Amino acid sequence: MPELPEVETIRRHLEAAVLGRRILAARTHRRDLRRPFPAKLATRITGRRIAALERRAKYLIVRLEGGIALLVHLGMSGRILIGPADARVEPHVHFTLDLDDERRVNLQDPRRFGMVDLVPDDKLAEHPLLRGLGPEPLAPAFNGPALAKMLEGRGTSIKAALMDQRRVAGLGNIYVCEALFRAGISPKRKAGSVTGDRADRLAVAIKTVLADAIDAGGSTLRDHRLPSGELGYFQHHFAVYDHEGEPCPGCDCKTGIKRIVQGGRSTFYCAKRQK
Repeated sequence: MPELPEVETIRRHLEAAVLGRRILAARTHRRDLRRPFPAKLATRITGRRIAALERRAKYLIVRLEGGIALLVHLGMSGRILIGPADARVEPHVHFTLDLDDERRVNLQDPRRFGMVDLVPDDKLAEHPLLRGLGPEPLAPAFNGPALAKMLEGRGTSIKAALMDQRRVAGLGNIYVCEALFRAGISPKRKAGSVTGDRADRLAVAIKTVLADAIDAGGSTLRDHRLPSGELGYFQHHFAVYDHEGEPCPGCDCKTGIKRIVQGGRSTFYCAKRQK
């Protein structure tokens, strides 16, 4: 599933490509994805200009003139690609926008776990998928003291706490593993014990790993593509994720990178470096 860096790179590329363009035609090519498309979606957005592109956690928000917004989640396999408006609609493309510059925005989702909703601007914060989300980790207010306060009294592991979207928005398995490694914090440590210097280190590590991943276009393990079709390449810079048994970067441990299962997800870490 695309995590925060993947969605943010898509947002930035789309913003550069389609901001201000008018939607000449919108089409749904099936009735539903994870949930049904909104009623009369195509009719309600045709003719409107794209006013802004934003991200909240792992959700893309496309604001349209007239006070409405498309709320998009890419699910497990979704991609947003841009091509010529007269091109053949590729397999698994379920939603298209033809723009006034003879280009088409395609939502392609082979596994159909994504979703598209249409929401009034002033109701976005109240949307059931957004209203319970925690703070954005790239926001200026996200720092060590703020993180420690969020974790205060939590008896669950720090890995599980960071994966909880109600605590921190947008983090997923890959970037939690990488941030904990950079901060030197064991994924098994109780969340409530991450205070003071540990919380400071972890907040910085979260911000830097996300920023590095965004600069690299995100991580392409299977499905992620930029709207141009290019791959992300942060997967070539993973320190621990999916490197079980390999030497630990910058460490003289003998066992190398370990893998355990937490909450049904694989966790990769260095038992010597991360305490």
